[in-house]
Amino acid sequence: MSNYHIKHLEEYYQVYRKSVREPENFWEEVAEEHFMWRKKWDKVLSWDFTKPEVKWFEGAKLNITENCIDRHLATRGDKTAIIFEPNDPKEASEHITYKQLHERVNQFANVLKDEGIKKGDRVCIYLPMIPELAIAVLACARVGAIHSVVFAGFSSTALSTRINDSECKMVITSDGSYRGAKTIDLKAIVDDALEDCPCVKSVLVAKRIHSDIGMKEGRDKWLQPLLDKASSDCKAEIMDAEDPLFILYTSGSTGKPKGMVHTIAGYMVYTAYTFKNVFQYRENDVYWCTADIGWITGHSYIVYGPLANGATTVMFEGVPSYPDFGRFWEVVEKHRVNQFYTAPTAIRALAKQGVDFIESHDLSSLKVLGSVGEPINEEAWHWYNDNVGKKRCPIVDTWWQTETGGIMVSPLPFVTPTKPTYATLPFPGIQPALMDEVGEELKGNQVEGRLCIKFPWPSMARTIWGNHERYRETYFSAFENKYFTGDGALRDEVGYYRITGRVDDVIIVSGHNLGTAPIEDAINEHPAVAESAIVGFPHDIKGNALYGFVILKDTGESRVQDNLRKEINQIITEHIGPIAKLDKIQFTSGLPKTRSGKIMRRILRKIACKDISNLGDTSTLLNPEVVQEIIDNAI
Repeated sequence: MSNYHIKHLEEYYQVYRKSVREPENFWEEVAEEHFMWRKKWDKVLSWDFTKPEVKWFEGAKLNITENCIDRHLATRGDKTAIIFEPNDPKEASEHITYKQLHERVNQFANVLKDEGIKKGDRVCIYLPMIPELAIAVLACARVGAIHSVVFAGFSSTALSTRINDSECKMVITSDGSYRGAKTIDLKAIVDDALEDCPCVKSVLVAKRIHSDIGMKEGRDKWLQPLLDKASSDCKAEIMDAEDPLFILYTSGSTGKPKGMVHTIAGYMVYTAYTFKNVFQYRENDVYWCTADIGWITGHSYIVYGPLANGATTVMFEGVPSYPDFGRFWEVVEKHRVNQFYTAPTAIRALAKQGVDFIESHDLSSLKVLGSVGEPINEEAWHWYNDNVGKKRCPIVDTWWQTETGGIMVSPLPFVTPTKPTYATLPFPGIQPALMDEVGEELKGNQVEGRLCIKFPWPSMARTIWGNHERYRETYFSAFENKYFTGDGALRDEVGYYRITGRVDDVIIVSGHNLGTAPIEDAINEHPAVAESAIVGFPHDIKGNALYGFVILKDTGESRVQDNLRKEINQIITEHIGPIAKLDKIQFTSGLPKTRSGKIMRRILRKIACKDISNLGDTSTLLNPEVVQEIIDNAI
């Protein structure tokens, strides 16, 4: 059925129209023809956004690992499923075939069962990017346990918060991890976290850096000896379509992380279908997403989406700068990578290093480039397009969220004409709406508003673990009968979407609602400014005033700081009006960011309000050291 693989623009529009007119029929066809079901569904969809409650493929029975592994064995058993590329380029890569993956997942699943893990139990996985991470995820799914992967760069505090929130029974970790030239003692972080986690009964430890670590009697066990003894035969647990597959935590704007719950069938169907089309994957392609499996990008587009399509997916343990800034391109050349998916943060870091690192590698295998995590700026887009793709590889600038489970708005390569900084068109089945401040939908083109989705899609998160009311309040209370993304967007004259950034940072100054995004856009137009972030702080007369944190392109500019402050406020006055002028402007060398590149405004807000008593756990940031610098220089 051509619906599953869209090859030209006219076909996209046909498929899209069908997906909106007859969503149930559309998704039923996709689900029926491309997956293996133990029992068919009784009902394709039931939903009510007021509760909010969404169910896809109700009554169906399946196991996602049979769709990701077992069904490929007859035709693709000897095909490489996972290429593991280690941190150190001198260490050999590992090619794991579908047959080998099947055996290893089954052995791991049997170990989980022997350790008392059963359907519905939560298992926390805190591992570096080694094959055991993907295998542990699939082994949990095989036995019906709910996996909660925590990125192995998070601190012990962040780890224990997540373990306790979902009451995990087991933690799977390793002795340590390699990150560039450094080694990290993961086991010590786990031990520290577990001081405060009464729910955890056992810890399985993989060997990676072969360091000398402490093992707690009765709780900790080495993983390998257990795998060696385990049978490679393990029947998959038959699950219900709406059983939870995993919990993945995303940072909340109010501090406490939200455990987003994704269920099995809808997530499987949507990630597989988006993977196939957004990357135009063909049978013998080699696909590489540089994310960590600790993020939703890794769940959906390193593990589940690619494997459900019988693809070859690369798992990279290292960092883009080790042993030098040519590492990404060396890996592309070595494995003849066809689709390459990375984040704007990485692209900007690599662009700073010039093109010499690229020129020395053969990137002719590349067909499609992808960008994920934040909207890509125009400069980075052109650098990526010109130097990496040599102007012959379309860039898919994908917009989606942990909560959406899969890509929502994106060009389809060789189908949708691309436009720098635009995520372009909604994926089939996705019905976006732009809303104004009073909750009216903005129809037609050339409009800008808050981005909502007005109809359910199969991979949307169903709830926040243990707190359905918070789920309703966060995503369904702002606009009636719509999922609110928290992002602003504009639709251009041809209907293309551009994501303009978070809109939940609205500050009321003298009774005026001021969104921070447009003010930041104005400041960033100043030739001396590299980046900025605006927050509000209490003001006796205005209620709130604005505080700007500004990074300059040239630190030498700081000698004329007072002049720069005047110029910045002049630009804001010109773009938005004097009402939006900043009361305080602090120049800084960096902004606190999450590892996916989002600015942690919550921290900036507290500093601006001179309330630094509880900044939360800053160790999970990309650059925790910048927080102290900002505090020390606060105005």
